[in-house]
Amino acid sequence: MEVYSNDNEQVDALKTFFAENGKALAVGVVLGIGALVGWRYWSSHQENNSRETSQAYASAVSTLKAGKPDTYAAAENIAANQKNAYGAFAALELAQQFVDANQLDKAEKQLQLGLAAAPDDNLKSVINMRLARIQLQMKQPDAALKTLEGIKGEGWTAIVADLRGEILLSKGDKQGARAAWEAGVKSDASPALSEMMRMKMNNLSI
Repeated sequence: MEVYSNDNEQVDALKTFFAENGKALAVGVVLGIGALVGWRYWSSHQENNSRETSQAYASAVSTLKAGKPDTYAAAENIAANQKNAYGAFAALELAQQFVDANQLDKAEKQLQLGLAAAPDDNLKSVINMRLARIQLQMKQPDAALKTLEGIKGEGWTAIVADLRGEILLSKGDKQGARAAWEAGVKSDASPALSEMMRMKMNNLSI
């Protein structure tokens, strides 16, 4: 660090520094302010978008539950274009409406959209479970078994085992169904689910 003998030397040194570096400092300050303003704008924009999407989702679902097909457009738009949890939940709501109307092919399509939008494994597991059940109803057992592979997490073990048993039984594989249900009983199944799987095994004529 330089030591100045008097105030005049300090002032002269500062003048020289700013003459040599003033432009760079100004640019740095402008860039810093610009970045701060930009970040605040982006945060505000994101917050506003999130609020608008939340409101649109709530309105669409409320309208959807009225059960009229001509009210599906808003929810379908969210499911198709929002690649986030709102899109996934809208797809789930639509899928349920289509299942209730026995339009399983449309329900399957919505759940595929939901999978693409779901932001985490837990939500994807919920969607995959519903999708596998629909595929079983549509007599697509191999597709249903493949879908079950996308379900992650130990908490799903027993539920997946139960559905796998149902799928294998639909294929005529009684031994495979029994093995699936036995594995389910030995896992973290609830007492009610364990009892149901035991009953299914008892009903097998093998």
